Amino acid sequence: MSIEIKGVSKRFGDYAALRDVSLTVDEGSLTALLGPSGSGKSTLLRIVAGLETPDAGSIHISREESTALPPQKRGVGFVFQHYAAFRHMTVWENVAFGLKIQRRPKAEVSRKVEELLHLVQLDGLARRYPSQLSGGQRQRMALARALAVEPRVLLLDEPFGALDARVRAELRQWLRRLHDEAHVTTVLVTHDQEEAMDVADTIAVMRDGRIVQAGSPQALYEEPASEFVVGFIGHVNRVGGVFIRPHDIHISTVRGPGSLPATFRRLVYLGFDARAEVVSEEGHPLQVQMTRDEASLLELVPGQQVYLTYTRTHVFDEMHVDGRAGQTDALVG
Repeated sequence: MSIEIKGVSKRFGDYAALRDVSLTVDEGSLTALLGPSGSGKSTLLRIVAGLETPDAGSIHISREESTALPPQKRGVGFVFQHYAAFRHMTVWENVAFGLKIQRRPKAEVSRKVEELLHLVQLDGLARRYPSQLSGGQRQRMALARALAVEPRVLLLDEPFGALDARVRAELRQWLRRLHDEAHVTTVLVTHDQEEAMDVADTIAVMRDGRIVQAGSPQALYEEPASEFVVGFIGHVNRVGGVFIRPHDIHISTVRGPGSLPATFRRLVYLGFDARAEVVSEEGHPLQVQMTRDEASLLELVPGQQVYLTYTRTHVFDEMHVDGRAGQTDALVG
């Protein structure tokens, strides 16, 4: 089911949480709302869910005007960061809860719960209580419970925020596989750009209550619309008003046409990749990304002079009042 957000604004007293936000979420897609704390992403998600009412604008779910509908009539499943599990119920009972409220037949409830526990890889843990599960297992249980009532839309508010980095990475991959199997239109709120890039079909970057750019992960990374987006999506070096991705810098021990002198400081190995930390002649610290094999061939020594060639840069015009900016790409070298 598609979601259309049209001109939504929301204030809390003197604070403008959302300012004329519009966004279309395609049917069956996974869209991430990405931004720093206070950007309005969770408020927007709560308005889509019906947990908050907009001051202006409208929400359409599957082309149906839903702005005034209560949450239970929107066909929405909601998963929070802190699980909200029923501690006195087993995993099976937690997942079955929504189905029982809907007075589904017992045989249907049993079949559905078993299917979902298999889908979220909790088959053997049905009789455990939430306190007996790991953080990742509790979050998978919360997702199964949300999916049990067959929502038209699944809304996830920082679902992995309370977990450690390794578990978050595993659950991101699992969520993407689950989405591809369940085909539920999904909106994910996150402040983690790597998480958004990893799982989403579309990313809407938010700042100060507005969407400053929306598009595919590749489009936002390759064609950022502003200084804010280029700095928020992926790693970037800044030299004055010029932005350079670490992989868009070539490093050499031999001076070539158009290359710039710099001083090598140290090398950090990151598995297959390596990151060289250098300082430009003007004193700008820069990071250069390369493969491990490329780094080994260079045989760099701290304090050694090296030469840099920028293969692509991003330069932006002055910011407009509405927060958007023009962009100029330059190819150097």
